[in-house]
Amino acid sequence: MIYFSSEDLDIPIYITQRTSDWIVRVIHDFGKQVGELRFIFCRDEFLYNINVNFLNHNTYTDIITFDTSENPGFITGELFISLDRVRENAINIGQSIENETFRVMIHGVLHLLGYKDKLASDILEMRTQEEKCLSLLP
Repeated sequence: MIYFSSEDLDIPIYITQRTSDWIVRVIHDFGKQVGELRFIFCRDEFLYNINVNFLNHNTYTDIITFDTSENPGFITGELFISLDRVRENAINIGQSIENETFRVMIHGVLHLLGYKDKLASDILEMRTQEEKCLSLLP
């Protein structure tokens, strides 16, 4: 099951059933099943507080992903997304807010699938996988 909710703002109108279907397809293409995924859209300050209180990071970010999987065959987690950060990033790279939102969402899913983004080689592989997944978006 995939759930969308928000804190102090509206869920973007482009987050629809097709978004859920796309995420399920991506996860299935990686040979996994969907457990329970919760996407929580929020503002910068909300996500900043999570970053400080839970991860001890004193920075703003666009997404924080918490893996709550208990069964290795199922992808389960909570993904907090700052729409303020997404908007700013989209403007900075000349991308639509909608496309950048989808990129950030699938970035979090890829983390749950085991992809990392700390080393340069990991970042390159993450970007490659993001592009592959985005190409599946109906």
